[in-house]
Amino acid sequence: MWLIMGLKETLIGYLLYALPKNLVSYWLGKLMAVRLPGALGKWSVAWFARRYNINLNEAERPRESYLCINELFTRKLRAGVRPLGTGAAVHPADSELTQRGLIKEGLLVQVKNWHYSARELLADPEVAHWEGGHYLTYYLCPTDYHRVHAPVTGRVVRVTHVPGALWPVNLWSVNSIPRLFARNERVIFYIETTQGVVAAVMVGATNVGKMTLSFAPHWTTNQLDTRQVRRLELTPPWPVQKGDELGVFNMGSTVVMLYPPGFLKAIPALEQGAIPVKMGQNLVP
Repeated sequence: MWLIMGLKETLIGYLLYALPKNLVSYWLGKLMAVRLPGALGKWSVAWFARRYNINLNEAERPRESYLCINELFTRKLRAGVRPLGTGAAVHPADSELTQRGLIKEGLLVQVKNWHYSARELLADPEVAHWEGGHYLTYYLCPTDYHRVHAPVTGRVVRVTHVPGALWPVNLWSVNSIPRLFARNERVIFYIETTQGVVAAVMVGATNVGKMTLSFAPHWTTNQLDTRQVRRLELTPPWPVQKGDELGVFNMGSTVVMLYPPGFLKAIPALEQGAIPVKMGQNLVP
């Protein structure tokens, strides 16, 4: 049995390396946004909701009002279903908190014994600001609500878009692809607070891979003609309150948060493993 499982994983790996992931994701995104006619459109949305056990009771609109799968996937929630905690920082997304710890020598942990650097993740050589601070990694699955929110109150002073690969970010990939989050396409929000700059990194993934900004809708990722790093300095900065929307994943992926030293007094204990969280919950109970 172990041999069969090993061969299966090896085959999946070869296929993923060979697959033109960005191109496939781009066209899948187009397909997911197609509004199918009549009963076929309603059936596809209903199938997706059942397949991924989506909690439609929390959705802003009834299921019948979503005309394509992507509309349902990027749904907003009803007012009040995600109350905000009173702490200095809250979780930015419905997700599983899979990794957390101190940033040491500019490194973050992907899985045990595997690291990637803050320099690579942010595509910026100047990362000393976060040395000794905390990082937290959140995984969003298809069931989750896929809008990402500001975990802190402050001002967005800069946004960086780093084109890259679109590997899956599931458990197999996290354990098989070195430096995964620093290789995939990503959007980085720099939020200036009274305690230093917090970085919120949205990491793209296979299957659509498209990310959009809530305050700059023309900034859309996984576009075939955009392969250069883009940096947007916001003048004036964009003020955000804790819980304000930052961006939208058009399919599941990952958020990596970087906090400067002293911002967080504590984080959930590592020995607890992955922790399911909801957007707006206090980072530390």
